[in-house]
Amino acid sequence: MLLSAVEASGKLDFGELELELWDSRYMLRGYKEESKWSGWCRPSCIPISIIFILIVLVVVLSLVDQNHLERVSRSKLLLEKEWEVCNQNCRISLVESIPEGLVFNSSVTHPSTYDAWVQLIDLAKEQIEIGSFYWNLDDTSADPNLTVKGTDIFKRLMEAGTRRKIGIKIAQNKPSAGFPNHDTAELHKAHAAEVRSLNFEKLMGAGVLHTKMWVVDRKHVYIGSANFDWKSLTQVKELGMIAINCTCLAKDLGKIFDVYWDLGQNDSKIPEEWPSALSTLYGKDNPMNISFNGIKYNSYLSSSPPPFCATGRTSDLDAIIDVIDKAQEFVHIAVMDYSPSLLYANPPKFWPDIDNHLRSAALDRGVNVRLLVALWDHTRNSTFKFLKSLQDLNDVYPNVTIEVKLFEVSSTPEQRLIPFARVNHNKYMVTEKSAYVGTSNWSGDYFTNTAGVGFVVTPKGNGSSSNNSSNKTDGGDRLEESNFRSDLAQIFERDWNSNYTIALDVMFARYNLADLQDLLGTSSNQEDEGGSSMEVAAEE
Repeated sequence: MLLSAVEASGKLDFGELELELWDSRYMLRGYKEESKWSGWCRPSCIPISIIFILIVLVVVLSLVDQNHLERVSRSKLLLEKEWEVCNQNCRISLVESIPEGLVFNSSVTHPSTYDAWVQLIDLAKEQIEIGSFYWNLDDTSADPNLTVKGTDIFKRLMEAGTRRKIGIKIAQNKPSAGFPNHDTAELHKAHAAEVRSLNFEKLMGAGVLHTKMWVVDRKHVYIGSANFDWKSLTQVKELGMIAINCTCLAKDLGKIFDVYWDLGQNDSKIPEEWPSALSTLYGKDNPMNISFNGIKYNSYLSSSPPPFCATGRTSDLDAIIDVIDKAQEFVHIAVMDYSPSLLYANPPKFWPDIDNHLRSAALDRGVNVRLLVALWDHTRNSTFKFLKSLQDLNDVYPNVTIEVKLFEVSSTPEQRLIPFARVNHNKYMVTEKSAYVGTSNWSGDYFTNTAGVGFVVTPKGNGSSSNNSSNKTDGGDRLEESNFRSDLAQIFERDWNSNYTIALDVMFARYNLADLQDLLGTSSNQEDEGGSSMEVAAEE
């Protein structure tokens, strides 16, 4: 009879002892565990498993990397394709509304807001999309001699929507008792336009749709400060831009309009993530490479508030800060309201986001900062103190220059009776590098819970404020000082040096704060009798 090794020797050798210990540890844990794990859990399978996992990771990562490369390639092709379209016939111009009776000793002139709007209506072949705050073009309660241009725009829209069968879509702020938007109600009733209203109290808890924009056939656009009000055409100083045959800009602005249109539906809510169809390729880190009037530019559109920004969209605040931070020589700003606070919060709250960057530009980089702010019956008392705080940094160190002037539109006794008129309503900024044209006043509310848009443009290769009328870059790109940026700089200089401005320090030397309140017809508690409602300033 054959004996086992153990029976023959009476003991285990070293190799058999190791095997016995292995069996004790791994094989004597119960039948169920044995059947569950014994099929793969061996020492020899550990390195095999590691190798297998590494192979899987390599394959997965290569696929992910390939998908990323494909996305980058598609984006590059789209950018090149859009550039070709925009490089052909794109034309852009600044447009202004100069209040009746306002005369400048300057040759700087631009097309009127009224003419720009007429051109957009006439160019329309299929559709007109409008983002708006409120409507008061056809004001039957006002003197018909004053409202002629507003009434004409209203009639042209009515005719376009009825006789010409142009599809008109209007996204507007929700009407209220104070601002019933009779114009859009009439357009809707006549089947001339589809109208949707955004309820910001419901969507954001506060705020308004403060945008003023046109998108025509996804080819032509207007962005600016002018509301859809007859006063914006003849009684308020406005500034905007019009772009003709700029498909890339128009399609991108159309995506912002689509956000408004979606949110104008009943029971609409802001989604956690916007559909990919509303995403954009263009922002401050990836601007459009396009050509206006034969000059090459980098450009993009910004939007506020942040929850309204789809993937890729630069927020309006980030756009403004980026333009300020990139300036090396000067930052010139023209706005109706400037306040480092949340004006319509109750009580108001400190909001230094823009203010800090202006102070940093002046102190850290020696950038010349100029602010041109509106002076009118509705200027807030806090405005003077905030502006003085900023200007007090002037000359605190060598080469620190911060200057503030107030712009007051002159008025006849009759013109002073027109409500919410005779004011510099501009909302723009220009540096030696870039131009920014927006729709928002510069206080925190307009960037946190209120909707607005901005247009940023930088002439390619234009890194200085040279006054040469024509230059060539090393790459042969045509550069001219007669471009969008320089045109905006000339408007600022015209206004800054006009007879309608008064330096802030001169104002304080001439009046104390109480005298200013009497002069403006305001009181110390006028600031925020309306609480958090922005409709107190609805025509601003």
